[in-house]
Parts: sequence; structure tokens; C-alpha cells
Amino acid sequence: MIINILGGGPVDLLPDLNNYNEKNSIWVGVDRGVFTLIRSGFRPAIAFGDFDSVTNGELTEIETIVTQLKKFKPEKDETDMELALNWALEQKPDKIRLFGASGGRLDHFFANVQLLIKPVLAGIETEILLIDHSNVIYLKGPGRYQVEKMIDKKYISFVPVSLNINKLTLEGFKYPLKDCHISMGSTLCISNELIRDYGTFSFSEGILIVVRSSD
Repeated sequence: MIINILGGGPVDLLPDLNNYNEKNSIWVGVDRGVFTLIRSGFRPAIAFGDFDSVTNGELTEIETIVTQLKKFKPEKDETDMELALNWALEQKPDKIRLFGASGGRLDHFFANVQLLIKPVLAGIETEILLIDHSNVIYLKGPGRYQVEKMIDKKYISFVPVSLNINKLTLEGFKYPLKDCHISMGSTLCISNELIRDYGTFSFSEGILIVVRSSD
């Protein structure tokens, strides 16, 4: 099972959602993202939010269509996206995709990226991707991973979100590394490229943000 979550980020930054509408996927709406899903021809299986970003008329339409509507007060400890992601993780899917989670307010974007850290720390193996029109973002803990060349997103960057990344090795890249130490704040691993159809990256300690980007 794949769970696709659509937040309330700018619509012009969304990829074509139809490309992610597999038979084994379900759609989850978050706040204004619920209305965007409905107007795009998708029926959310469940929706989360305080719905302070929709009009009364739009909320009425949402309430008519969505049978599982989780409404919350604006004054709460978690963001709407965190509530939706927590629910999604409880379903133990094979993959979770976050859309509408970048662009617009920077505090929301940084918060959404940080939401990806907790599952890594907890050792949860579910793949979680944050996707917009130009980027795919995910986080990884220590290990060895294979990455495939993406024609439409040729750049790949590695950004530390822990104080230290130890023994980072990049193979099959334009700028390879071998057992390199990277500290938080370093830009050493920005805008690399694969020179083969596949490459690998590995490290022994820390947490990395991996960003696949188009030009």
C-alpha cells in the first residue's frame, strides 16, 4: 500500500498527481489540500486539518464528499501535516509520499522536512518522500543505498541534519567520496550528478537529507 498525502502548499509547485495514482495507493488530504484533491478529481480516503485556509463554502463541499474528516482546533501542538503523517505511519504502508509540503511559508517547509527525521530515528523502514514539481526529498540513516539516475532530476545533493556524517562514500558520482567526514553546515555535497545508471552512497553515522532536483 502507498499513502499519498496532499498538503496546502502552492498548487503551481505540485507535480502531475495522476502519475502517482496507482491502484494500491490511497489519498489523504491535509487542510486546503483536501479541497485541491477534490477539485483535481480525487476522493480522499481521510482528511485532517483545522480548515482555517478554506472558505465556508469549500468546507461544506469537503464535508459532503469526505466521509472520514478529522477536524481539529487551530490551537494544537501538532501541525495538520504531522497529524496526517502519524496516521499514515500507523497504517504501516510500503511508501508514503508528501505533496503540497514545500513552497509558500518557509516555516511550514522546514517543519515538514523535520517530520521525516522522527521515523528515521525510530528505525521505521517505510519509505517517505517529499515531492514537488522540481524536487524529491527523503532522509536516510546509516547504511548503504543505491540510487538510480533520473533524467528529469539530474542533480543529487546530500545535506547533513545531524552534527556529523561519518565515512560518507559516494560511488558512481561525478564527484566521488571515500570515507569522508561531513559536518553540519557543510556544502561539500551539493549538486552532485550520477555518471552511471546507478550509484551508491553509504555512511556509518548521522542522518542525511537526500535531494533529487531538476535544473
